[in-house]
Amino acid sequence: MTMEHKVERKLFDEVMVPCYNPMPMIPDHGKGSRIWDQEGREYIDFAGGIAVSCLGHCHPVMVDALTEQAQKLWHLSNIMTNAPALRLAKRLTELSFADRVFYANSGAEANEAALKLARRWAKEEHGEHKSEIIAFTKGFHGRTFFTVTVGGQPAYSDGFGPKPGDVTHLPYNDIAALADHISDRTCAVMMEPLQGEGGIVPPEPGFLQAVRELCDKHNALLVFDEVQTGNGRTGTFYAYQESGVEPDILATAKSLGGGIPIGAMLTTDALAAHMKPGVHGSTYGGNPLACAVAEAVVNEVTKPDVLAGVIEREQWFRDGLEAINDKYGIFSEVRGKGLLLGAALNQDWEGRARDILVAAGEEGLLVLVAGPNVVRFTPSLVITKADIEEGMARLERAIAKVVAG
Repeated sequence: MTMEHKVERKLFDEVMVPCYNPMPMIPDHGKGSRIWDQEGREYIDFAGGIAVSCLGHCHPVMVDALTEQAQKLWHLSNIMTNAPALRLAKRLTELSFADRVFYANSGAEANEAALKLARRWAKEEHGEHKSEIIAFTKGFHGRTFFTVTVGGQPAYSDGFGPKPGDVTHLPYNDIAALADHISDRTCAVMMEPLQGEGGIVPPEPGFLQAVRELCDKHNALLVFDEVQTGNGRTGTFYAYQESGVEPDILATAKSLGGGIPIGAMLTTDALAAHMKPGVHGSTYGGNPLACAVAEAVVNEVTKPDVLAGVIEREQWFRDGLEAINDKYGIFSEVRGKGLLLGAALNQDWEGRARDILVAAGEEGLLVLVAGPNVVRFTPSLVITKADIEEGMARLERAIAKVVAG
């Protein structure tokens, strides 16, 4: 990088709204599961842009798709349709329960569309009384005011005035609590099939099935937020596909574009009929540039060797974390599925997840947290074994520093 193009981290504090607290380094370029900063220092990427960069950085199929489409059309808005959007929608319906697709630009927007559809269906089919949305504590569904209210973490939703109403939060994995509360005025139950931001919390055996049965009993819709779990992240294209439970509506984003902003809401013909022209929309949703890249990502991720490789890589991660824990005794368990994993800190190290994140960065490793007590890993689905081993060596050095104080 030439000197005239370099920027300093302090510029962030001068020109950006302080919603974030980014690392001191500024990335310059990446390849595969490695990133280099402006100074030329290399980092192993176990974060994947928070479960977004499912094929790593600058994967050839993504670069080729972007380059080809960039010479054709970038934007049309929805006064017209376009070929990449239609091809991608066809592919998503082939790969899932869904018949119809609505495009957005993010997971929050996909969830917003899902919630609006659920409320619209309930109003038109059953009347104004059927409006309650049930969600779960520690859930996360995005940052729009509707989705952050439905998400079960008050720290994200408090402080903005009156919230959208008729939203109830119940404990995740507590089917008795749901059975006691759900009623015929419940419009929908929204949930992550495996909680991400809330600490990488998997569903207990039978929980998803029981939720589906209660929704059916009370004629409520089941909405799965697969923004983080979808697109191969857990070893199947969508996490619900290994549970035997189908939702009525599904939100997908993050890995869908592999790094280009795109989200989608998937649903059935019957439900989609309630989204008539003018009911909802998005200026950039279905953008041909984004859809062309997402189509290439989906076609790559769904290759059998890639999906099988996710489970193989999960074991490599678990083996590495177990070896570290044998030395330092810092984790109580490793939770999650595929390459959505969380190493939960034991009671002696509670609240220290961010300390490990910072120390890892100093050692040239990018990781995430999921709350104060969980170190989260969401790397590329095709990360090499060599990169995993080197990343684990850097993580061990980081943990050794934290333990040593």
